[in-house]
Amino acid sequence: MAGADAETGTETVADTEANAEAESKAETETGTAAVANAGAEAAMEAEEQGYYRQLWVEEPATRRRLPDPVRASAVRAVIIIAVTLIQAMVAFLCTLAGSWLAFPMVLSSVASTVVATWGALDVWVTRQVWNQRNGVVSVPSSTARALRRERRRARRQERASERTKERIRRQGGGAGQLSHS
Repeated sequence: MAGADAETGTETVADTEANAEAESKAETETGTAAVANAGAEAAMEAEEQGYYRQLWVEEPATRRRLPDPVRASAVRAVIIIAVTLIQAMVAFLCTLAGSWLAFPMVLSSVASTVVATWGALDVWVTRQVWNQRNGVVSVPSSTARALRRERRRARRQERASERTKERIRRQGGGAGQLSHS
């Protein structure tokens, strides 16, 4: 008896559990248990690598980036709206406190609200203009279609002139011409 107590000759509960665990470990080394052990090892490696993983991981964007003019007007609008909200809060607190600054702050808040509305409309108009000039071609009113048509026509003319120059070069630089002999 490997797990028997030396003095009494009896097996303890801890020894029984240890023997059962050893037997089950020996049985599970084959088949699906090997796969489970490999998975556990992979998890351990992933934990170790997790400690050394990169600080910044690039992920693909879910949406396309805003065009530069639209993004600039959006940033401008957000700053103006933030200042307007702060002015409104200060005007409200000055009114509650009965300060002399309350009336000028209320007037500036009204003016700032008008400017913030203009900023929001500027974002919308800039986005619409950009889409019409550079954006979707399938819209009938889009000027992008005409611009691309003009670019295509210019490229075709350029390629045609290159072909004629190449044709003249291949013919021997004008061999067979009667003038300039």
